[in-house]
Amino acid sequence: MKPGCYTALATPFTPDGLRIDQKGLEQLIDFQIANGITGILAVGTTGESPTLGWSEHNAVVDTVARLCRDHCLSIAGAGSNNTQEALNATAHAVKRQVDAVLLVDPYYNGPSSLEIRREYVAPIAARFPGMEIIPYVIPGRTGAQLLPEDLALLNQAHPNVSGVKEATADPNNMRRTRACCGPDFLILSGDDAMTFEMMTDPAIAGGGVISVLSNIAPAAVTQLVQKLAAGDRESASTLLEALTPLFGLVTVKTTETTPHGDVVCRARNPLALKTLMRLLGMPAGPCRPPLGKMTRKGLDVVLAAARQVWTENPDILKPIERFFGVRIEERLDDPRYREELFYSDY
Repeated sequence: MKPGCYTALATPFTPDGLRIDQKGLEQLIDFQIANGITGILAVGTTGESPTLGWSEHNAVVDTVARLCRDHCLSIAGAGSNNTQEALNATAHAVKRQVDAVLLVDPYYNGPSSLEIRREYVAPIAARFPGMEIIPYVIPGRTGAQLLPEDLALLNQAHPNVSGVKEATADPNNMRRTRACCGPDFLILSGDDAMTFEMMTDPAIAGGGVISVLSNIAPAAVTQLVQKLAAGDRESASTLLEALTPLFGLVTVKTTETTPHGDVVCRARNPLALKTLMRLLGMPAGPCRPPLGKMTRKGLDVVLAAARQVWTENPDILKPIERFFGVRIEERLDDPRYREELFYSDY
C-alpha cells in the first residue's frame, strides 16, 4: 500500500434495507474515482459489515475490486472474531485481486494482543504472503487491542504486514507504533479528526487516512492529505478548518428527554454519515438494524454541519451536485427531504 486517502465506503441499500443497491454502489465508487481518491475500502465499519451476509460481503468486494482496477487501489475488509472466517474472506479477496485486506481486531471475545498476533494476524499473513495485510486497531469498538510491540513483531516476521489503520485516538500509542515499527511502516489514520495531527507530528509520521468523511467530500479530504504530505501546512490548515464541521458526524451525541429523565443518545458511524448522504441525494438507503434513525436533535446537528460547510466552503460539496445532479441548497432547506430520516419521538 502507499500513503494517501482511502475511503471507507458506505454500503447503499434499497429503501427497505433488504438488498444492496447495486447501481447505487457503482455510482458511489465512480464518484470516488472521479474525485481522485487513492483507494477504496469495501465492507469496513462504515460499510456496515456486521449486518452483511457473507454472500453480500463478497459481492461488495467484487464490485469494488472490479471498478477500482486501473483507477485506484482497493482494500477488502476481511476481519472477524473468528480466524477461520477471516481466512475465508481473505482468500476471496485474493481471488478478486484486491490490493490489501483490512483485519479489525477480534471483537467481543477479547483476545490479548499476543493472541491477536499469534492466532489471528500471523496465520493469515503466512497463508497469503503476497497480500498486503493491514491490522485495524480500534479498541473503542472491539474491546481488544493489538499493541505496537506485537505489531512490530508481525512486521518483522511477515513483511506483508507493513501498515496499520490506527484508531486508538491515543497519540502516545501512535508514537510507540512508529518507534517499534520503524520509518518505513505505514500508519494510516482511522479517525478523520486526527489526520492532521498524525501527519504533522514527526514522532508519528502518519501517511494518510482511511476516511469516513471522504464518502461526502473525497476531493477535499484527498487534497488535505496531499497538502500535508507535501509539507504545505498553511494550505492544509485552511482545508482542515473548512472540513472541521463534518468531523463531529462520526459520532453525534445528543441529550434526549424521556419520561424517566434525560439520557445521552449516541448515533455512531455510519448513521449520521448515511443520513447526510440521503439528505444530499446520494445513494445510501437506510442503515440496517440494529442501527436505525437519528433523533430530531441528532438530525439538527447533521443539518447544521452541512449548512455551515455549504455556506462557508461550498466547493467541498459541489462535486456532489455535479456528479449526482442534485441541488444541495434545495435539499438542505426543503423539509420533504428529511421526513424519513429521524424518529418522531424518543
